[in-house]
Amino acid sequence: MSITMDTTLASLVTNKRRVSALKSLGIVTVGDALTYYPFRVTEPVPLRAIREAAPGQQMAFAAVIRDMRVVPMNARRGYRLEATVDDADFARSRRVPGSTARLTFFSYRKSYVDWVSMRLRAGTSVVVSGMPSEYMGQLQFTHPEILTVAPGSAGTGAGLEGYARGAASGNGAFVGSTDPYASAQSAYPPAAAAPSGAALKYDADTVQEALTRVCRPRPVYHASSRISSEHIHETILGLLWMMGARTSSTPDGKLAGAGSAGIVAPTTDTIAVQNGEENSGTTAESGAEALSQSIPDVLPESVRKAKNLMHRAEAFLAIHDPASTTRFKEAIGTLRYEEAFVSQTSLLKARSHAHKSAAHSCPLVTDSLRDQFIASLPFSLTAGQQQVIHDIAADLAHDWPMQRLLQGEVGSGKTVVALAAMLQAVDAGYQAVLVAPTQVLAEQHAETIGRMVEQLKPAIPVTLLTGGMKLAARRKALAAAASGEPGIIVATHAAFSKTFQAPHLALVVIDEQHRFGVEQRESLNAKTDDGTTPHLLVMTATPIPRTAAMTWFGDLDISWLTELPGGRKPIRTVVVNEADAATMGRMFAHIRARVDAGERAYIVCPRIDADDEENEGGSGVSSAAGSARGRAAASGSSARTAAGGRATRAAADAIGIDDPYETFDENGETVARPPLHAVSEIADRLQKLPQFQGIRFATLTGRDKDDVKTQVMADFAGGETPILVSTTVIEVGVDVKRASCIVIFDADRYGLSQLHQLRGRVGRGGTNSWAFLISRAEPGSPAEQRLEVIHHSLDGAEIAQADLEFRGAGDVLGDAQSGGKSSLKLLRVVKDADMIADARTRAEQLLAADPELAGEVQLAGAVLDFTRGNETFLTSS
Repeated sequence: MSITMDTTLASLVTNKRRVSALKSLGIVTVGDALTYYPFRVTEPVPLRAIREAAPGQQMAFAAVIRDMRVVPMNARRGYRLEATVDDADFARSRRVPGSTARLTFFSYRKSYVDWVSMRLRAGTSVVVSGMPSEYMGQLQFTHPEILTVAPGSAGTGAGLEGYARGAASGNGAFVGSTDPYASAQSAYPPAAAAPSGAALKYDADTVQEALTRVCRPRPVYHASSRISSEHIHETILGLLWMMGARTSSTPDGKLAGAGSAGIVAPTTDTIAVQNGEENSGTTAESGAEALSQSIPDVLPESVRKAKNLMHRAEAFLAIHDPASTTRFKEAIGTLRYEEAFVSQTSLLKARSHAHKSAAHSCPLVTDSLRDQFIASLPFSLTAGQQQVIHDIAADLAHDWPMQRLLQGEVGSGKTVVALAAMLQAVDAGYQAVLVAPTQVLAEQHAETIGRMVEQLKPAIPVTLLTGGMKLAARRKALAAAASGEPGIIVATHAAFSKTFQAPHLALVVIDEQHRFGVEQRESLNAKTDDGTTPHLLVMTATPIPRTAAMTWFGDLDISWLTELPGGRKPIRTVVVNEADAATMGRMFAHIRARVDAGERAYIVCPRIDADDEENEGGSGVSSAAGSARGRAAASGSSARTAAGGRATRAAADAIGIDDPYETFDENGETVARPPLHAVSEIADRLQKLPQFQGIRFATLTGRDKDDVKTQVMADFAGGETPILVSTTVIEVGVDVKRASCIVIFDADRYGLSQLHQLRGRVGRGGTNSWAFLISRAEPGSPAEQRLEVIHHSLDGAEIAQADLEFRGAGDVLGDAQSGGKSSLKLLRVVKDADMIADARTRAEQLLAADPELAGEVQLAGAVLDFTRGNETFLTSS
């Protein structure tokens, strides 16, 4: 069976429970497994005899089981298994006297105790790795790692005495040997023969092999309650073996030759098909060649040699079975550069492709609608707005499509800029579409734009199209768009449907583009009837640092609006510990006072119902958040969930945090956290408080129907229900002038950029405004440090920079929000800026010589996969 990166694990792994657990981590194919990178690698475990043990210091040694017993624990349910081991022969090789120690295991499960008992029979040779402690005057190892050694196996080298010569190295390495764990079997007595009829399976054939496995650095993966880091590692090594790997890469970076530590063949209990089983004579060299054929290199050979990088197959091997921590870091560096090169090649190809497409030219005309509109505004444009409008006007005059990203702070006037661009397209006789992520925002845009253009001559038709419209109104809107009449269409996701046609479409404006995938945006290109590509203006209020923007939006021209219109007052931000009842009480009294003064207040909760956690099958943050770890913590690109899975639409509606900060213990296991607050729970609690007697509350969530959302927002804006308890559905674009207070529960679990967005919902009418961030973060914890950033800063760029450093690029730039599967797992936008610049330069040189990548088939495939697999690719944020 030929195994590739696209082969599914379900066809290879026989343990279906493990397949399911891996799937929950986003690992479905062999490629997913190999790119599920560990977040750290352990230091090598030193070899020490029992007499050399130091309590609290990790060690490994070889020994023989002398006796074993199982003791029921009377005071508690369960069992205690104790085994005594003797390391006399191993200690002799270390030039110290032999000694004994106790291995102790506790379990409530009789099946587990029976399994350990079967492995630790008297006379069995074992290699032990663990942390020694002292109990009742005797050295003890509690739940150590045990590898059993097959009886009667012959050694091939110098024997255990070799360890004595290298004892000074601290890890038992042989002096003058390239293998720090060269053969250690010959001086060691064979284990007792297995009892007649017993089907015992041993972990290693020789003591040498077992010592090598426990002493080498080992990767630690983000795990879950369903699968441990060890089992993830075991599965990945099994897959590498099946693809041809028989030995690990050596510390000098070469694929190891015969006699070096080998990757153990997976058992048929774990793996269904074993590549090369039929050829028992597979050599290390042929195995290395087979692995490189199964995992072809993506980087051009010239680039790899110029940068002194590993082959891709070698890098995977050095990451998942590292010979040293140095080699692990070098391998991570190789694949990090590969991600930079693929992403920059993709961006450059996209930019080149866009310039080859045809678009409608929309030059400015005398007494243009755009100029009429600007003259009619009751305020003066900022210098930034004037510059961006000028740049867009020049772009629209070209006969190739504009691709521009407009980034601006909340309230910086992006809508005015977008409307000026749309009027320029309408003036040229074409249609313009503004796509908004929610019906509430689309209706708000349609109303605002209609009011702004009502005095212009000739009249400009403004058509609203949403999925929640009644059938007759929807048909009317679709007919108006299909007529091709010049005008402005404001739409939600309905603009991406097959029923929507705009034959004279010249400009597409996408608001808050991280809510839309690449395929949706590209579908608008097919709406024209003459094969032209519409000009594209994408807008975001999610602050992106310039280094990140230049990295990820290298195919776009980028404009920044940094000035806020006059009259906006700074928002006062207060972090409140939820356990501080006195401060919470004063906060609610303050909100009541603002409501009595005719103002409005938002209360934001991450969940809809208190039972969402159980319904979605997650823990606390559950399956809605989406992470990467692929993240690997090393990458910062994460997008997996607390359980590791991807967000479903239902889960995303239920839990509004864009990407919760997961916490992990030293073994990569997710740490349980308090359940998130829910809209229904908080609304019920607040209405019972004396501070809010006589005040009407409203609730708003993503599950509400569109007409309900519209009515709720109208009642809130009008003051009938001056306090709105909602999920983050109000995060984008909602504009209620009299809203002056926002309370965000579980603020320590949000990304900083999302908190900044939510905070921007208040103070839009020039009133004094407050944002209260309710936190359960421990004092001095990273969560508390994150909140301090937003507490002291109103600068979106500064906040985004901190968010990048805390969370990683993928999360900030939107891969969790878009629901897409990010292809980037290691690259760090801020720290790797120089690497990205180098990759871009080399990619430009490659594309200049080979624009279609005809000579780089693997790179062309990786670029295509990147484009298809990245919802954050190009124009998303």
